[in-house]
Amino acid sequence: MTETVGGSAKKTAARAAAKPAALKVQRVYTTEGRHPYDEVTWERRDVVMTNWRDGSVNFEQRGVEFPEFWSVNATNIVTSKYFRGAVGSDKREQSLRQLIDRVVKTYVGAGKEHGYFGSEQDAEIFEHELTYMLLHQVFSFNSPVWFNVGTSSPQQVSACFILAVDDTMESILNWYREEGLIFKGGSGAGLNLSRIRSSKELLSSGGTASGPVSFMRGADASAGTIKSGGATRRAAKMVVLDVDHPDVVEFIETKAREEDKIRALRDAGFDMDLGGADIVSVQYQNANNSIRVSDEFMHAYEGGGDFGLRARQTGEVIERVDAKELFGKLAKAAWECADPGIQYDDTINDWHTCPESGRITASNPCSEYMHLDNSSCNLASLNLMKFLGDDGRFDAVTFAKAVELIITAMDISICFADFPTEPIADTTRKFRQLGIGYANLGALLMATGHAYDSEGGRALAATITSLMTGVSYRRSAELAGIVGAYDGYKRNATAHQRVMRKHAAANDLIRTYHANDAAVHKVSTEAWQQALEIGAKNGWRNAQASVLAPTGTIGLMMDCDTTGIEPDLALVKFKKLVGGGSMQIVNQTVPRALKALGYQEEQIEAIVEFIGEHGHVVDAPGLRREHYEVFDCAMGERSIAPMGHVRMMAATQPFLSGAISKTVNMPETATVEDVEEIYYQGWKLGLKALAIYRDNCKVGQPLSAGKSAKAEEKKTAETVVEYRPVRKRLPKKRPSQTVSFTVGGAEGYLHAGSYPDNGLGEIFVKLGKQGSTLAGVMDAFSMSISVGLQYGIPLEFYVSKFQNLRFEPAGMTDDPDVRIATSVLDYLFRRLALDYLPYDKRAQLGIFTADERSAQVAGEYGAPSSDVDLEGLRGSVEAAPAVEAAVETAAPKQVGSSTELLELHLGKAADAPLCMTCGTKMRPAGSCYLCEGCGSTSGCS
Repeated sequence: MTETVGGSAKKTAARAAAKPAALKVQRVYTTEGRHPYDEVTWERRDVVMTNWRDGSVNFEQRGVEFPEFWSVNATNIVTSKYFRGAVGSDKREQSLRQLIDRVVKTYVGAGKEHGYFGSEQDAEIFEHELTYMLLHQVFSFNSPVWFNVGTSSPQQVSACFILAVDDTMESILNWYREEGLIFKGGSGAGLNLSRIRSSKELLSSGGTASGPVSFMRGADASAGTIKSGGATRRAAKMVVLDVDHPDVVEFIETKAREEDKIRALRDAGFDMDLGGADIVSVQYQNANNSIRVSDEFMHAYEGGGDFGLRARQTGEVIERVDAKELFGKLAKAAWECADPGIQYDDTINDWHTCPESGRITASNPCSEYMHLDNSSCNLASLNLMKFLGDDGRFDAVTFAKAVELIITAMDISICFADFPTEPIADTTRKFRQLGIGYANLGALLMATGHAYDSEGGRALAATITSLMTGVSYRRSAELAGIVGAYDGYKRNATAHQRVMRKHAAANDLIRTYHANDAAVHKVSTEAWQQALEIGAKNGWRNAQASVLAPTGTIGLMMDCDTTGIEPDLALVKFKKLVGGGSMQIVNQTVPRALKALGYQEEQIEAIVEFIGEHGHVVDAPGLRREHYEVFDCAMGERSIAPMGHVRMMAATQPFLSGAISKTVNMPETATVEDVEEIYYQGWKLGLKALAIYRDNCKVGQPLSAGKSAKAEEKKTAETVVEYRPVRKRLPKKRPSQTVSFTVGGAEGYLHAGSYPDNGLGEIFVKLGKQGSTLAGVMDAFSMSISVGLQYGIPLEFYVSKFQNLRFEPAGMTDDPDVRIATSVLDYLFRRLALDYLPYDKRAQLGIFTADERSAQVAGEYGAPSSDVDLEGLRGSVEAAPAVEAAVETAAPKQVGSSTELLELHLGKAADAPLCMTCGTKMRPAGSCYLCEGCGSTSGCS
């Protein structure tokens, strides 16, 4: 091993003698003599992914091999996104084994080559442990690893990049070029434009400078062209400007003015929805914008003073502005269009491990990676739910061991990684920035009975985050003793050690509330003590270790219920079924949370059934009001307050090398003053970055027609067209049929009348020998359903509501197509579906004739399908099988994602873009968006 820092031969030999020979690896999950692949049951599946809107096939690969416990969605996403080789060719990967082996064996080979392992046995254990954790969805590397490692492509492993631009035309044009190369590779980049002279300053030739905002137009057009030319998602980029830049007001209002343009064009009849034909005429839409504020500015804001805007080259103050007024403009713009976000410069640089090598001026597009200009970060995230035992205890010891293995693998990747530019390659190899993080925090908190916005929830999140970073730096210090500290460490040793002490001191200040967070805190305290001790002797291998990323696609790969640090989106979710079709399910964490709160099985079943019907817990039978907060989500009937999100970020920020990718959701009724307060509190609470999103603030969103009158105040008078339902009555003479039936011994008759074109228009139900009261109720019910059908309510809507309804009489029937019914209404609407709905609609509802079920078993319809999600039920046996099976209901046909399902429950549109690959509405993931259907993201991870 070569010495990276100069010194005499004698000192080098002495230091080498003091180092351990190499890394010793211990088994955590695996058993000696048994490969992880031999411990799971494998099965073959067909992956056929369609566009939800038009039914066209986007991707097809049949006969792929996955473990039986992997969900349909995870299988689809990994097969379509990460398997390499041309589809249909012999070189195409066919099995998850091939994918994992391609990556893991590359890592192990590089670890051997660069002297990480003490023996072949250590390398083998490391290989088996990584394989096990990836196979069992304990963690995942970021997407570029799966795309590139072990292939003939450049071995790019980083998803996050920070660029630099100077005040020269050559540098500005190079900025366009470098961004284009990064976008082409499917990643994202951020940079700070504050070095560029403002439009209020002179050029050396005597003319006036264009200013950074003008150059943003060219970069935005370039990003939009690259996106539309090949990618299936928007380019991911971040543009930052310092608050003391003379063009700061123009930068702040840039995107808000574009929203005014969108409104004007929309009102003139142009298609201004995201992805619409005319949206390309709008500028600055391919980037997230952020303002960098200093402590000096924030103190001026607090005190109501003025603040100086400075020339870029001389640093002299060329204009003084009212700090409160400027901050108000920032809040107003964010209120109007969610941009700009805010970054707190002095806080960021106070936690900077390498200040002697340069300040941190920018972030990646999702705001979690913050370090030197022209650098990159390799990410990986752990699935926190994999460390929660059946007894409700978080296994801190196993979590720590997993972190050690993962951070080692991440560091090895830098040894063989390729980079898009030479400056990025040079900086990353010198400072070896890593970004370990986690997903499923929201699910973990709910499953352990903690409200997301609670002291107990924040304490558990803080201790886990502290443990993760403490163990990462401890292992980094151990690696420094084996393969050397990062090249820039000697110059920055004092600063790096200071930041490590700040992390450890913050850990000591954590207040614990329950056995779980107390146990984790004990382990994290020990980890920080060891990290400081070993690091003081060896230094550290990595300039930074941890971030909290959006975990979009890889979160789906790990079958996580929640992404990154986010709470659950809603209590009901959309789920794909084996062989096609879909259903609505109540989150599997809900029964587990109820059990942790002390509820009995009968109570849990009743509460879960209520949630399945209503989508929330308000007035759920038997649920105590003090437990409502445990089930609060990002959206829905009881949504988490904006400050609840901010407080959770503040609880975890002191234990992260980087920052947190997260958007604080605010209701449409929030005011500009509310946004201003959120941005102010972010600074007071020690965050590094913050972004907000106010519901319905953007015009260019799909399904945005139902905006409030407030949003339409600027519109000129126009003709108002009022749409009302029209009743289509049946003709005097119409076709009909009568079906006799028996349910649980109760006899009855169903009369169904149709329109001449075969559409169902009326029903009458007669239950024999059931008494005049019930007969009257059934007559009234029949008339209500009939009138609804005649006013255009689809039959499939009624079927989705009444099938699986449970009450007596119930049981066996005399109908060969519906052998068992949970009630008379369950039978009636299944029968009506079989008689009047086409096959594709019935398949969505899980209703088939006896012949169709037989044909499916025989393979006539391709992959086996069923009205019960057997694969999903197998995977959730430990969670509460009886409860989950009872609340699975067919998803309405017009629903293609959890966001769209939530829209039905809320009765209003959610502000999220449609996926450009499969057409479904995406869901928030950190400060980006994620498609549940195909795994596409609007960010860089």
